[in-house]
Amino acid sequence: MGKILIVRLARLIATLFAVSLLTFLLVEQLPGDPVIALLGPEGLYDWDTVERIREELKLNDPTLVRYGRWVGDVLQGDLGKSYITDQPVADAIRDRVPVTLELALLATVIAAVCAVPIGAFSAYREGGRLDRLLSGFTTAALSIPGFVAAIFFIWLFTLKFNWFPSTGWNRITDKGLWANLKTAILPASALALAPLAVNARLIRADMIGTLKEDYVLSARAKGLKSRYILMRHALRPSALTAVTVFGLQLGGLIGGTVVIETIFALPGLGTRLISAIYQRDVLMIQGITLFVATVYVVVNTAVDLLYLALDPRIRRLSLIHI
Repeated sequence: MGKILIVRLARLIATLFAVSLLTFLLVEQLPGDPVIALLGPEGLYDWDTVERIREELKLNDPTLVRYGRWVGDVLQGDLGKSYITDQPVADAIRDRVPVTLELALLATVIAAVCAVPIGAFSAYREGGRLDRLLSGFTTAALSIPGFVAAIFFIWLFTLKFNWFPSTGWNRITDKGLWANLKTAILPASALALAPLAVNARLIRADMIGTLKEDYVLSARAKGLKSRYILMRHALRPSALTAVTVFGLQLGGLIGGTVVIETIFALPGLGTRLISAIYQRDVLMIQGITLFVATVYVVVNTAVDLLYLALDPRIRRLSLIHI
């Protein structure tokens, strides 16, 4: 297990290095100049000031030199300061990450609560009317982009029924849990739609095979109740796969909140990243991207290690391929 841990850690570091370098190079290709974005329209007519500020910020240094300097600062825990607002990037992330993290966690919970019964009952009634109905729902859910679902939810639950607000965010510490959930439920539901459909299909496919195993057929022959067979003998073996997939999707959901946060005007990392791109706030873009990538890679690695710990067969195969 120690050898596997070392290999996973090495892959994690290599992935983060590649992401940081790629992000830095891509940001370099963005049109515009961060100094002109900082100065506003006046900067177009005062090139002496522009050059002076570029020298102060060391933006005239070669790309790889600036990248090496930035990486050195990051390794010391310093993500830099925004060129536009002068706010430390770490402070901006700390202020906004609770919104993004809550959305991702709530979306994962919604997807899990809905996907497990949908997949289980669909598998148990394979080929029947209920299976066709639920399969049609998951197909539709996969076909609808998240932003389209978000707009539909706003129309239905805000404009039509006036149940939930369409924009804004209430923090738990300010207005309590219920007020917070009222602002989070629509964006989280839109975010959860695709993971819900994917996991329902995975659980269905896995359980169809499990229900044909000898021990399940033996349980049926003994006259055990269908609900007991479904929950005790069929669902439990499939739970490991479901937990693994949900864990892997959590990291992706954190990075996938950009569009949803923009539509619902939420003060999360996604909206801050979009505004930083518009303003060409280089250090803010790099810091947020690196943070999201780190969370994604760490969560995936943790889930991978958990899967290895829970399933000795996978652990043995991993040791063979090292």
